[in-house]
Amino acid sequence: MLKIEQLSLSDFASRSEENRQISARRVVVEHIISGIKRCRCLKDVYRNLKDDFDDQIMEIACGLHNLRNSMRNPIY
Repeated sequence: MLKIEQLSLSDFASRSEENRQISARRVVVEHIISGIKRCRCLKDVYRNLKDDFDDQIMEIACGLHNLRNSMRNPIY
C-alpha cells in the first residue's frame, strides 16, 4: 500500500515553483539540442575512422549553432 504525502499549501507551492523552474530549464536545453541537430552530420550514422573526429564534429556543430544565434539579432 502506497502512502500519500500530506503537503501543506506552502510546501505544495514551493514544489510547484521548483518544478516550473526545472521545466523552463529543460525547454531551453531541448531547444539548444534541436538547434545543434540541424547539422545533418549529427543525425546520420557516421562510420568513424579517426580518433576524436566525432568530438570535432560536435564542436563544429555547436560553434555553428552559436554563430547562428549570435547573428539572429545582430547588434550594430
